[in-house]
Amino acid sequence: MNDRATPQISSRKRPRQSRSNALVAVILEAAAQVLAQQGAARFTTARVAERAGVSIGSLYQYFPNKAAILFRLQTEEWAQTGDVLRRVLEDAATPPLQRLRLLVHAFIRSECDEAQMRVALSDAAPLYRDAPETRQARAQGDAAFDAFMCEALPEATAETRALAVDLIGTTLSTVGKQFSSSAPSPAAIDAYADAMADMFCAYLQALTPAGTTAARAAAPARSR
Repeated sequence: MNDRATPQISSRKRPRQSRSNALVAVILEAAAQVLAQQGAARFTTARVAERAGVSIGSLYQYFPNKAAILFRLQTEEWAQTGDVLRRVLEDAATPPLQRLRLLVHAFIRSECDEAQMRVALSDAAPLYRDAPETRQARAQGDAAFDAFMCEALPEATAETRALAVDLIGTTLSTVGKQFSSSAPSPAAIDAYADAMADMFCAYLQALTPAGTTAARAAAPARSR
């Protein structure tokens, strides 16, 4: 059994001046470079400080440990990815099934981009799963997906739409995480996302009564 204490993931203090904000930005940029170039196993606060050109003491003023740095990178990635996914879901000019296909591709690419960070954050997983930033990102995504499903399946019952949201969301999260851990090639990512999108689109079409058009009309060809 692993009895090590779970590391703190919150920042030690928030920068309040432009100089402090600039220092934190330098540290985070250096952290992203260390993670990308040396991998999760070699990610340390000392390497980040060296890459950033700051003292380890300066780094510790804002981040108590490497998990806090990684979690900050993760929450910023969540915010960026969440904005992209919400824009896809809320694009009323694009047919629902095409939006779903675009969503799947964007999500799978995001999971693959974040794979190294998830490995590096594994020790802090119990904390970051329930952190306020995590709950906020999840709530925003759920709200956007619920609204999208009302548009895609306007004649379905609330229970049917809730089931569709849960099934698609759970499958994307679980399968996407497993797939991304294999470091797939760009071609493999596209092929996998296409296959998942085909499955989800067929599922929504099967839930749409004959004669309605919201989700069934003009099922989109694969396009990116």
